[in-house]
Amino acid sequence: MSTSYELNFGNKYNESLPTLGEVMGDVIQFFGGEKVYGVGGDFAANLIAALDTKLNVLPSSNEMHAGFSACAQAEVSGMGFCLTTYMVGSLPCVTAAGLAVTESLPVVFISGAPAESEISNQAIHHTIHPNASWKTQYDNALNAYTALGIKVERLQGDRASSQPNIAGNRFYHLVAHAYKTKQPVFIEVPRDLVFAKTQLLKLPATINDIRWGENVLCGSQLIVESIVSKLRNAKAPMLYLGDKLKHNQVLKKLIIDFAEKFSIPFATSWFAKGIFDEYHPLSLGAYNGIFTQTQGREYIETKVDYVLDVATSIFAQDTNTAFATGTHKIENFTNKTLLKGGSVLERDIIEVFELLIDLDISPFSFQPLNNTQSSVNAAKINTYKNVHEAIDFNNLAQVLNELQQEDQTPYVYLPEVGNSYFCSYGLRVRKSNIGRGWLTNPWYGAMGTALPYARTVTQQIKEQGNKDRAVVIIGDGGFHFQSNELIHFLKDQTDVTIIYMRNNVFHLGKSGDGLIYHCNHSDFDVHNLVKAYQGMSYVCQSILDFKKSFKEALNHKGIQLIEILAKPTEDRQCNELKLLNLYIKANNGNSEAKREWALLTTYHKDNE
Repeated sequence: MSTSYELNFGNKYNESLPTLGEVMGDVIQFFGGEKVYGVGGDFAANLIAALDTKLNVLPSSNEMHAGFSACAQAEVSGMGFCLTTYMVGSLPCVTAAGLAVTESLPVVFISGAPAESEISNQAIHHTIHPNASWKTQYDNALNAYTALGIKVERLQGDRASSQPNIAGNRFYHLVAHAYKTKQPVFIEVPRDLVFAKTQLLKLPATINDIRWGENVLCGSQLIVESIVSKLRNAKAPMLYLGDKLKHNQVLKKLIIDFAEKFSIPFATSWFAKGIFDEYHPLSLGAYNGIFTQTQGREYIETKVDYVLDVATSIFAQDTNTAFATGTHKIENFTNKTLLKGGSVLERDIIEVFELLIDLDISPFSFQPLNNTQSSVNAAKINTYKNVHEAIDFNNLAQVLNELQQEDQTPYVYLPEVGNSYFCSYGLRVRKSNIGRGWLTNPWYGAMGTALPYARTVTQQIKEQGNKDRAVVIIGDGGFHFQSNELIHFLKDQTDVTIIYMRNNVFHLGKSGDGLIYHCNHSDFDVHNLVKAYQGMSYVCQSILDFKKSFKEALNHKGIQLIEILAKPTEDRQCNELKLLNLYIKANNGNSEAKREWALLTTYHKDNE
């Protein structure tokens, strides 16, 4: 029996038409996606069956973790893909979608949906629908994602019987929108469309061949002339690099080539930590005002006379500007050029650096700093010859830096939100083979990402055949929140070292002794849990214990967990957290804290 498409356009055209599921698989692969993270469900069953023939459709412990793993996939691969069922599956991913919006991650959230023929005046299971409602409500998930500022769409079938639907074309353009804007999209796919025919697409040869539109912003030559004038009058210029660079390999290479050609040092914002090699001789580390623990801080605040600020946030963000303490020297630096970027894929900034790289000026005389650790911390490291000193948040970063200094294998750090996160800013990060040496969600700050992120990172390391080691730093509160993700390291046969900071409380932000802060129990045996996942575990109380355990863990496969018996006391906190707590107390009117804070910041005021 002839179809209406065949009668209208002929048999050959009809036979050439793919199904929507086939097109979706092709589009995902075109944008570099070889895996999709998700949780199965009835409305997603057809999507799973269709995509599973082309891609690795991987299970997650729950929908939120699937979304977090897709966010990590976008961080390290450029695009992330998440698949869930209708409403009950897609709504738990809203937290991950909020993360993707804030961290500028191109993640495609795909949800199965009821068939178009199922839409009627009868409410369907999985819908959010009060029994007293006078109308059926099918769009709550679409509305929830829209409220986050995300582009959303439910794909549609044909509306004329002789014309195939354009659902495949719409899917392509939605994914392309995510890629070029570095923002997530949410797509609902009615289950009766998955195996229905859709219009044939001719995809470009590569992503670079997509016609995004030319950069219509002009004036690059005039901008370069201004930069050149300032460089010629400078003795100690520097590059200050922001997190908008993290998905732009072309621009990152141009910047490093420019820095090396003219011997100009660079520092990153806190949000951009891990994007560049902090062992590079031109690196000044990650800078964030008074919270900066590297020797680069002294150079920035006393030597630098011109700053080229590249791809930092359009709006100032308090976490990234020393929590608005007024101590961020670069934020208020007068002799500065800002290149924020206003074109798709930062083409306007690329154009500027393509001109800068050919400048006819002499290189500067910057001498690499001997030690990126501050003199205070360097002195403290010398005391670690007493290897029986207790290991805790206050010295963990310095000890890991010693281990990384001795080891040419890059550690990819994945700190969990909390004390582990603030402690991690003291880490010196090597250039990783996966492109990121430090990976977390610094601006959004959602607990629950470290292990889902690590899962994606370890998969990437394994697939590339690298020797990089994923190192998770996590408190016991965060660990319990996501320990069900451990099963996937076992299933994937991937390697991870987990530094488990055990103090039995949610310590960051603790404002009392209520039960809500007690996240663990003294009788909990983490070692038996790790053993169940065929992993190995160690317990450490001293620097000596930790170094031995960490080196041994690197020589073993699978899950390696190092338990550190941390103490929730102020003297065991990292310096960054001590400063932040002091600043908060000062702002709350504590007179002693106000005096101490004033003494600490006098240096900055005297040098402005």
